[in-house]
Amino acid sequence: MHIGLIGGIGVAATVVYYQRLTAEVARRGGAVNLTIAHTPDINVLIRNNLSDRRAEQAEEYMPLIDRLRAAGADCVAITSLGGHFCYDETRAVSSLPLVSAVAPLDDFFGREGIRRVGLLGTRVVMRTRLYGQLRRTEAVALDAEIETLGQAYQEMAVAGTCTTEQRRLFIDAGRRLVDDLGAEAIVLAGTDLNLAFDGQDPGYRVIDALDVHVGVLADLATGRCRLEDVADMPTAPGAF
Repeated sequence: MHIGLIGGIGVAATVVYYQRLTAEVARRGGAVNLTIAHTPDINVLIRNNLSDRRAEQAEEYMPLIDRLRAAGADCVAITSLGGHFCYDETRAVSSLPLVSAVAPLDDFFGREGIRRVGLLGTRVVMRTRLYGQLRRTEAVALDAEIETLGQAYQEMAVAGTCTTEQRRLFIDAGRRLVDDLGAEAIVLAGTDLNLAFDGQDPGYRVIDALDVHVGVLADLATGRCRLEDVADMPTAPGAF
């Protein structure tokens, strides 16, 4: 299975996807066939995300998806949960099947017996509680601090580095989601949050949504699941 990734949103997120996917496939004894198409400007996605311009962002993805298809990719994944805000619109015009990073999370939480999760990520991810797509698990966020947390996340994603102050902000927010709102685990619902949490022991359970997505992609890469079982197939006429 040839995996296509839309990268560059941001660069650090793309790097960690590449590292973890290749490592997971190697751990299983396989070799990954992978192509990455780089988004020219992360700020275009940020503007579209904040203004809820879904159709416009889907159009931004189209040349990248077509490039991945031309390179031989069998499917495509967006390496950003924030970048999923226009998922349905992208699927409607995509020339390749899309493998969602959001859809597998609900099943994962259910298997783990988690009833309530705290979200950290972009403004839209926190405000919409992961786009309202969780059915089996309740999601909570620090509503009064969404703007502050979202801005800090945006700045970290663009820079590709995490400052000490930003790390402290995110780890403290996770603690309050657990202590004040009863979250049983904190979900890193922003791919770049690994910059803040990797190598840290915050004293509460942390689930990186990236790892759940990578697990699905590794299943595809190693033939452990079928594309039609985990991907949303294109609806665009003449896609295949």
